[in-house]
Parts: sequence; structure tokens; C-alpha cells
Amino acid sequence: MGDYFVAHQEPGSRRVRKFSRDNHSPRECVIKIESDADVVIARRKGRSMAADIGFEPRDLTRITAAISELARNIIAYAKRGEIVLLSIDQEKRQGIAVVSRDDGPGIRDLSQAMRDGFSTSGRLGLGLPGVKRLMDEFEIVSEPGRGTAVTVRKWKS
Repeated sequence: MGDYFVAHQEPGSRRVRKFSRDNHSPRECVIKIESDADVVIARRKGRSMAADIGFEPRDLTRITAAISELARNIIAYAKRGEIVLLSIDQEKRQGIAVVSRDDGPGIRDLSQAMRDGFSTSGRLGLGLPGVKRLMDEFEIVSEPGRGTAVTVRKWKS
């Protein structure tokens, strides 16, 4: 059974992170995303977890950028959601999975949202396509009126 502790607390709010006992490195970390400060927390926790896994600096930068973009999308489009960071082991390889979930308005046209330059927020429109290029695996599920879930994985080479 893992240890639990409060990693960040605001008045009236308790954000609990789950950590594994084995070598004191996190196996799973859940960050509620409701403000720009939470984006910074998610980036920091993701970079730390990826470093513990043994990713090279170049990949640490890619992972951190992907987490940042996914968390900023939550704030821009859904106002609140969560980022889940998972240390993963599969078939003798190690990696990190990042899951971005929200109950926001969803994405009406996924194929359009995955085109470079498309944006409904007035931003550059490089977000989701950029995240896909930065990571090794990319999955997105979205339903208008019900929210969006993006799962990305990066494997250590």
C-alpha cells in the first residue's frame, strides 16, 4: 500500500498525491488543474517523475512541454480537470504516461483540432498536434458536452 501526503494545499482544498514505497519514487501522481499555478505543479511533478525513470534531458524537455500544453488546454477550454502522471513498465521497457481529463465542452471536430494552425481560442493552434509529435503514443477521446481525455506515453530509449 502506498504512502499518502498533502503535496499542495490551498484554503479549503486538499490535494492528495499517491506515492509508491519502492525506492521512494512516485508511481502515480494526480494533480487537479484549476489555475496557472497548477500547471506549474504538473510540469514540476512530471519532470521529476521522468527524471527518476531515467529520461535524458532532451526527453525531459519534451515531456514537460507536453504536460504544460495539456494542462493549459484544460484551463483554456474546460476551466478545471486533472493531469495523471504514471510511471509505466511494459515488456522490459520503462516510460511515463500522462493522462489529461476534463468534463468540459469536449471537441466537436477531432480531425480539425489535430490540424496544425487550427485554434478556437486565438492561440497558435500547435497544442494537440505538437503534443502528438513530442510523445511516442497519443490517444484522444472527446465527446461534445461530456469532456475530453488525452493519454500520451513516452518510452525511455
